[in-house]
Amino acid sequence: MYKTVVKMLEDRGVMLREIAEVVYEIQKSYYDSLPLEECLESVEAVVKKREVQNAILTGLALDMLAEEGKLPEPLQSIVAGDDFLFGVDEIVALSITNIYGSIGLTNFGYLDKTKPLVIGRLNSHKNGGCHTFLDDLVSAIAAAAASRIAHARRPSNNED
Repeated sequence: MYKTVVKMLEDRGVMLREIAEVVYEIQKSYYDSLPLEECLESVEAVVKKREVQNAILTGLALDMLAEEGKLPEPLQSIVAGDDFLFGVDEIVALSITNIYGSIGLTNFGYLDKTKPLVIGRLNSHKNGGCHTFLDDLVSAIAAAAASRIAHARRPSNNED
C-alpha cells in the first residue's frame, strides 16, 4: 500500500522530498549536521506505517470527492470551502502525529500555524484543487518525521 499512497500524494502534487524539506527547515537549527536525505528517510518511514497510510487515503478521498462535488451537503460545502471551523481535517492529521508523542503534536501545531513551503502552497488554493485534508496531512507527516528524528538523535542518558 506504501507505493499506492506515495503515488496518490504525487498525483495530488506532493513529493515526499518536499515534505522532507519541511522537516529539514524545522529541524536544522537543532542539529549541526542534518542531511536532507535523513529527513527524507524519516518521511518515508512515517508514510510506511499503516495508520498513516489509512489517514492519508481517507483524507485524500474526501478532498477528491469534494473536488468532484460528490459529497452530500452540507459536507460538500464545508470541505470544498475549507471551513475554518470544520476541524475534522486536523483530527485526521493528528492520528499521524500521535504516533510520535507530544513532540509530534507541538510540531504539527507549529506547521499548521506557519504553513512553510509545500504546506503554504497547498493551503493557498491557487491551483483550484481541494486540499482541505492534504495540507494538514502533509503537516502531520512532516511533524511526525521531525519527531522521529528528534527521538532518534536524542542523546543517551545513563540515568534513564
